[in-house]
Amino acid sequence: MLSPSGALSLDEARAIADGALAKARAENMAPITVAVIDAAGVTRCLQSEDNSALLRPDIAYAKAWTCIGLGFSTRSVQEFHQNMPHMSPAFQAFSGLAGHRIVASPGGVFIMRGEALIGAVGVSGDLPDRDEACALAGIEAAGLAHRL
Repeated sequence: MLSPSGALSLDEARAIADGALAKARAENMAPITVAVIDAAGVTRCLQSEDNSALLRPDIAYAKAWTCIGLGFSTRSVQEFHQNMPHMSPAFQAFSGLAGHRIVASPGGVFIMRGEALIGAVGVSGDLPDRDEACALAGIEAAGLAHRL
């Protein structure tokens, strides 16, 4: 259900998380955790599967927060970090300024409604590319668009 303001609704956030979890189960992945945040960085939904590792909620949230905080998907941050190793000190400074919530590993994806950014989803628990696949599947399941 669309919220009156056009912002990410709780129902949409739950649908994203449910879709991501369904993808993980369909692919027999390791237990995952899904964090869905709105465009202001407020957690709208956090779901952690049974037997998820203790840090997975923090990592999933950090992946989503990286998107909103830096304006880049975690895949883009990873590529930047790998292609420009001389920028590592700057990356570390940004991470410190952000309370160490910046993650350079795929699994953090923007949630879009048309051209409008309405949030981000972060998934953690399996390999990074598989985490990202779950994030994309969740967004698709909610009938929304994504940006990498």
